[in-house]
Amino acid sequence: MRLGFRIAWRYLFAHKSHNVINVISFISALGMAIGTAALVLILSIYNGFNGIIEDNLSDVDADLLVRRADGKRFVPSGEGFDALFDSPQLASVSSVLTGNVFLMHEGKQAIAKAKGVDFVFEEESDISRHVIAGEWSLHQGDMPLAAVGTELANKLGVNPRFISRLNVYYPSTDGNFSVANPLASLKRESLRVGSVLSINAEIDAGLLILPIETLSKLLGTDEEEVSGVELRFKEELSGREQKRFIRSATAMLGPSFKILDRYQQNSALYKMMRYEKAAIWLILIFIVLIVALNIFASLSMLIIEKKDDIATLRAMGADDGLIKKIFVLEGWLVSLLGMLAGLLIGVALALAQQHFGIIKMPGSFLVSAYPVVLKLGDVLLAAAGVAAIGLLVALAPVSGRFSFISQDSVSRR
Repeated sequence: MRLGFRIAWRYLFAHKSHNVINVISFISALGMAIGTAALVLILSIYNGFNGIIEDNLSDVDADLLVRRADGKRFVPSGEGFDALFDSPQLASVSSVLTGNVFLMHEGKQAIAKAKGVDFVFEEESDISRHVIAGEWSLHQGDMPLAAVGTELANKLGVNPRFISRLNVYYPSTDGNFSVANPLASLKRESLRVGSVLSINAEIDAGLLILPIETLSKLLGTDEEEVSGVELRFKEELSGREQKRFIRSATAMLGPSFKILDRYQQNSALYKMMRYEKAAIWLILIFIVLIVALNIFASLSMLIIEKKDDIATLRAMGADDGLIKKIFVLEGWLVSLLGMLAGLLIGVALALAQQHFGIIKMPGSFLVSAYPVVLKLGDVLLAAAGVAAIGLLVALAPVSGRFSFISQDSVSRR
């Protein structure tokens, strides 16, 4: 292997009689470098945008959510909940009540998943950072207010500056239904909109937050019944510490309750984000594969050019395996050198953007520069993908071309 590597390394930098081989090899290495740098940069930018989404979700969803395993509402009382609420790691505990409701405002209609929250959520949540109109508050004196997402507000035409009220409907639980006037069979709460929030497009399309007592009255539930209990930590815990806390809390509450972390609360969204990242990686790897086909061409030409050297090596006792290794390593070294250059360029550019924000984002966004988060796993994934492609492309021309050269050399003898 060492002898094969030394010969391949010499071939890599040796002057070729056909200058076009040098040109194609240089283009191949340059293409691999650009492709590798693009992989690192784009995956890092995607990490940055994902980080913004996760930060926004953390202002809406708590670190942990306690709910019944069967999804029914419950009253958070008993020894288990008392022990859980006294945990020193917790900064706050808030009750939430959720339900799908029908909304109307001046003839415009929409469906939303209402979230009723208590005073703890109202006072300690960081959701006020996402207010784009009005002021974050769910009470104006004794009068309840509503907070709606941007997309939902645009669809209904509501605004905190308007005096018109948002009507929230829910089917009456007494069983009476009027065919002639269906709206008369619905319970209604009329609220002023106090603020408009912007989290992300998917959440904003159905986001409605209102006081828990108002939603409880609308849904016809007992005042103490909740859909879940949100837990927020005093300081961020590591993944291992959080799992240990969940196991301890589950033991306190028993099998009737489930404790969901932030990823489990939005499992569909996080799965979609992972799938999108995988799709981006596959698309960029396919582009690198197309660029790597230049290595196939240059290696095929090199094998033809070195047919006399092949015959000489065979006469000196080299077997076919050694000769094949020489040309495979030759082609692979081209891709590896390009990959290393691309990794250095991509990591350097990503770190520069991450720390200095050189390239600014056009328009008005939450961040002024393109967000970049460089992760070691993405660098290793890019390197593994490019190295594997380089090896496959280097293996492809050797068997066919080498057998042809071998037969030609034997026939000339």
